[in-house]
Amino acid sequence: MQRTSTVIAGALALLATTFAHAEDTYQPKAEPVTDSVYAIIGPTDARTYDNHGMNANYGVIATDEGVILIDSGPGAFSGPHIERAVAEVSDEPIRWVVNIGVQDHRWLGNDYFQDKGAEIIAFEKTVDSQKEYTGQHMEGRLPDALKERFEGTEPAYADRVLEGDAATITLGGTEIELSLTDAHFPGDAMAYLPESDVAFTGDLVYVDRMLGVHPWSNPKNGLEAFERLEEIDPKHVVPGHGRVSDMERARRDSGDYYDFLVNTVGEAARNFETMDDVMDANEDLEAFKHLEHYDSWHRTNMNRTFILFEGM
Repeated sequence: MQRTSTVIAGALALLATTFAHAEDTYQPKAEPVTDSVYAIIGPTDARTYDNHGMNANYGVIATDEGVILIDSGPGAFSGPHIERAVAEVSDEPIRWVVNIGVQDHRWLGNDYFQDKGAEIIAFEKTVDSQKEYTGQHMEGRLPDALKERFEGTEPAYADRVLEGDAATITLGGTEIELSLTDAHFPGDAMAYLPESDVAFTGDLVYVDRMLGVHPWSNPKNGLEAFERLEEIDPKHVVPGHGRVSDMERARRDSGDYYDFLVNTVGEAARNFETMDDVMDANEDLEAFKHLEHYDSWHRTNMNRTFILFEGM
């Protein structure tokens, strides 16, 4: 009897641990932006096993002819999570996946949705950049974080390739205006829905957390693209990371920072000032210290921007 009780107690403890782990694991949810437009808001921390590498935002657009996804997630494991989130807000199948991002957690889910019958759509430059970074993405931080959850993920590219740097596509009466930004990654883009007045900015805009400048990023392109976004002046901004916002918040957390990088750090580099002096003088910026990851990214961003403009 005592052995039976011990076994039952052990089983209950294991079950409780399993449920606790499930509750701690990220469960994507499509949050309403407007009546037919939703956003899946990922955590603002790093890619982890528990968040499935989904530390980014994705779009769900419901139309009478099917659902449009903005970006496909980081791989095969995240695909069913996205599907369940979509099923909560629409009975229609996922017809289109529009790739506006080149970073791994934005497009490595393409293969999963292609196998389900969705058409993948992207700019030619986006596809070329995805192909260029495929090796890095398939062997980098994402598989390290996801471990066995990365198994089954295969790179797959657009079925419909859009030429140029701007295009308009329509499904079920929903029009999407696409344009390249080339900011975080070459080939990154943003999507604007005129009827809903919603912009999915991809990694052009970060809210709540500091944007990152990689060796391949271009803050000059970022500032120019952000100025185009300001001309559109959408009511709703779904950033690449962080909460759904308006243009005022997007300007505060990203636009002003692009302006600082280009017109303070970049201008100093063009004027042959020393990098150390520029970085030390601007290390403590109150306007951006509220952003998550400020301490780990700010000096790196200044360093990479200085080097970029130094070579112009």
